[in-house]
Amino acid sequence: MAESKAVIYAAMGGNLAIAVTKFVAATLTGSSAMLSEGIHSVVDTGNQILLLLGMKRAQRPASPEFPFGHGKEVYFWSFVVALLIFAIGSGVSLYEGVIHIMNPEPIESPLINYIVLGLGILFEGASWAFALNAFRKTKGKWSYLEAVHRGKDPSLFVVVFEDSAALLGLTVALAGVGLSQWTGLAIFDGIASVVIGLILGGTAIWLASETKGLLIGESANRHVVEDIRQLARAADGIDEVNEVLTMHMGPDFVLVNLSVRFARGTQAERIERTIAELDKRIKQQHESVKRVFVEAEARAGVDDEPASVTAS
Repeated sequence: MAESKAVIYAAMGGNLAIAVTKFVAATLTGSSAMLSEGIHSVVDTGNQILLLLGMKRAQRPASPEFPFGHGKEVYFWSFVVALLIFAIGSGVSLYEGVIHIMNPEPIESPLINYIVLGLGILFEGASWAFALNAFRKTKGKWSYLEAVHRGKDPSLFVVVFEDSAALLGLTVALAGVGLSQWTGLAIFDGIASVVIGLILGGTAIWLASETKGLLIGESANRHVVEDIRQLARAADGIDEVNEVLTMHMGPDFVLVNLSVRFARGTQAERIERTIAELDKRIKQQHESVKRVFVEAEARAGVDDEPASVTAS
């Protein structure tokens, strides 16, 4: 989590500085694409503040109202970030682009735009490389797309998404300014703004899709679930593992619910001891597992009626 915060702070500082520079350039030159890029940087800065807010609120302790803590705050605010990128970043860029396509205005002092866009690519590139390096350390053997799909900490891949979209947007803005100057047709500046809006819209939809599952209750990764199943099967006295249900309550908090069947005639004392040992083994092998509930069924005597024991 500390590494996530470092990535977010680095991106936030860079975006704030770039936003001010872009707005100054847009004012001096009248470039629509530059204005869209300035709005994009402001939205990104606000998004990073929201991610930090979510991480801070997620650290609050459990309470009677929230017995499993507030870890899902991270997922909620990440989803809000996706909505803001779509509603503000994409919406305003598309609006500005359409307005300038319908009423194109010539760009004044294009050199200022080139300087600002060049600096923006440099700073955004540095932030993107920093975020990507941190993401690479956490993804393990998965591909980048697989790591995003399976990842449970959106604070890292959200920044990678934002910075990737920012670099694409800066490249498009640079192309729009260049084509407008080269051809003398100011409409290319408006077209560039529309393309930036589409890039932001696509990024927002993808982010929303990836964070939605975490927000509504996504399970732990398949290999974690299978490992827990194997540990339960190997436990003393357990004949059958019926269900292994898991849910991420936060990036570092997995809730596990097991349904198992014990051997016929197993005594309650032995069941309790086995459950306690299984709970310990699971938590030792998977640090993110914080709570384990076991529903145990044991057939006792000859009446063939199950007795249930639940432990955590």
